[in-house]
Amino acid sequence: MIKNKLSTFSLAALLLAVALLAAGCVDSTDSPENAAASKETVVLVTTPYGTSISSSNVMKLVLEEAGYDTELKLADVGVAWQSVASGSSDLLTDAWLPDTHKQYMDKYENDVIYVKKNLEGGTRCGLVVPAYVTIDSIDELNSEKEKFDGKIIGIEPGAGIMISSDEAIAEYGLDYELMTGSEVSMITTLMDAIDSEEWVVITGWSPHWKFQRWDLKYLDDPKGVYGDKGDIVTIARPGLDEDAPEAYAILERFEWTPVDMEAVMYDMEQGMTEEEAAAKWIENNRDQVDMWLGNE
Repeated sequence: MIKNKLSTFSLAALLLAVALLAAGCVDSTDSPENAAASKETVVLVTTPYGTSISSSNVMKLVLEEAGYDTELKLADVGVAWQSVASGSSDLLTDAWLPDTHKQYMDKYENDVIYVKKNLEGGTRCGLVVPAYVTIDSIDELNSEKEKFDGKIIGIEPGAGIMISSDEAIAEYGLDYELMTGSEVSMITTLMDAIDSEEWVVITGWSPHWKFQRWDLKYLDDPKGVYGDKGDIVTIARPGLDEDAPEAYAILERFEWTPVDMEAVMYDMEQGMTEEEAAAKWIENNRDQVDMWLGNE
């Protein structure tokens, strides 16, 4: 949602400004500071996952560099899509298409603008286990139910990967319970299991810093429940291109790689704040950011 930053001037103040300009007391040349003051506030919505937090914070700083004020809102995936569709948020940089967020695109495709793939062909979702686990396919899970304690460790129930995991349980006839929680609780369970060299199966996705920290593998999905590799897409509310054309142009140029995204996520996991990790990536990738800003 775009909010006008300029306050309404009184008639007297306006007349004074005109008089000063006519007298040559005010420089009519637009300075960078004056240009920035005329910009508007762009509202970004992020979901509580590392991919979304990393891209949203990078884009937040880039838009601020372009002179915009920004607001960053946190919401679950379904609420984030609805927020853009309703116009209460301007953009989401973390739409996983065509599979993981398919239900939301089907619901809101006439109410959001598909801006661009910002990470092309670099996503994957499925069931993930430590590399020392000796099975390699989802259809082998029932044979090792006791070692996994009959549980698949998941995240929030509204997430696309949880919906796919419910379908996987049905398609493969798995005698497992899908545990709901959060990304943090899922990672904690994974870490504890690895520390004890126990078997654990989680709902996993890439890009994610966990693949840099631990030796993990996806279980094969012969039924194709989780779909093929996909893209991360920027979506925006209708009208953003007219209300904030420079910001929209930045979104049209915004693209990076899984390695870029994982670098931001890993720094956050190592203790940096979200903004610190985003600022570090921007500093280390100045040429790429300048391209997004249209400075090249």
